[in-house]
Amino acid sequence: MAGRYAPRPTRTSVRGGAVGVPGRGRLPAQQGSPRTRTWTPPWPLDLGLVLGPLRRGPGDPTFRPTPDGSFWRTSRTPGGPGTLRVAARAGSVEAEAWGAGAEWLLDRLPDLLGAQDEPDAFTAHHRLLAVTHRLRPGLRLTRTGLVMESLIPSILEQKVTTDEAYRAWRLLVRKYGEPAPGPAGAELRMAVFPEPRTWALIPSWEWHRAGVDSKRSATILRAVRVARRLEEAAAMEPEDARRRLELIPGIGPWTSAETVQRSNGAPDAVTVGDYHLPGIVGHALAGNRNADDDEMLELLAPYAGQRHRAARLILLSGNTPPRRAPRMTPRDIAAL
Repeated sequence: MAGRYAPRPTRTSVRGGAVGVPGRGRLPAQQGSPRTRTWTPPWPLDLGLVLGPLRRGPGDPTFRPTPDGSFWRTSRTPGGPGTLRVAARAGSVEAEAWGAGAEWLLDRLPDLLGAQDEPDAFTAHHRLLAVTHRLRPGLRLTRTGLVMESLIPSILEQKVTTDEAYRAWRLLVRKYGEPAPGPAGAELRMAVFPEPRTWALIPSWEWHRAGVDSKRSATILRAVRVARRLEEAAAMEPEDARRRLELIPGIGPWTSAETVQRSNGAPDAVTVGDYHLPGIVGHALAGNRNADDDEMLELLAPYAGQRHRAARLILLSGNTPPRRAPRMTPRDIAAL
């Protein structure tokens, strides 16, 4: 069923009247009053599974699950910064959005929640995947339609531990982002991803303080200089999008795959060059925890067109090898 916009009274809108979406016969939203939308997906939906890949660690200032079952996220949209809150209620999704980017976020709510995804295109060729696919009917691949907000944290995650990357993301966004519109900023202390010019002006010592080496910071600086061109990749076919991203020195197949999985909802963008994934896939599908990228790709070949989904299902199955090899050792470059 198609989504619909609806006015929702708030402390601000009680005095000023119901607030809806401009161009739909309602007044523009006032400061602090949300635009709202209710959308009913025609299939099962697990918000945590769909939106989970957008979260960069438990302290991510751009993403916050709350005890009431809501998921909050901030974005810098073509219309400006915005905050989105989504919650599942009786088979429907209720959404509220604040800020200049509110309408853009609500218009693309179905895409964010996997409306363009086609899970029925996946055919399991292994019992583990068949069982996991059946047990996770609410899994769909998100499509944010925004490149830079996924590209920069993916660059930060290159060749370091996730804890290091999450710390760098948290520190840089909190310091250089802007407070999130609506209650997310004041009450949840969330922030909006900095604009490209702000990333370009971060001094070298602040990158160092955040634990980001010169190679990764230089790659981010090259990317933000052509941010508009890179954002265009969100409307491309995933392979074309990856080729455009990889024109930037420092962005390779690992980073481009991690980006288009989120920005483009790419079901076949399997991540190569990952420290753990080949061993996880090898263990799950062939009992070989020492598999490399080549063997991983060979094992995933029957899922051509759906290899990223297959990898996600393997990760969700919990059938991962016990850790015996040493973890990657964090590097404290701020102490150098």
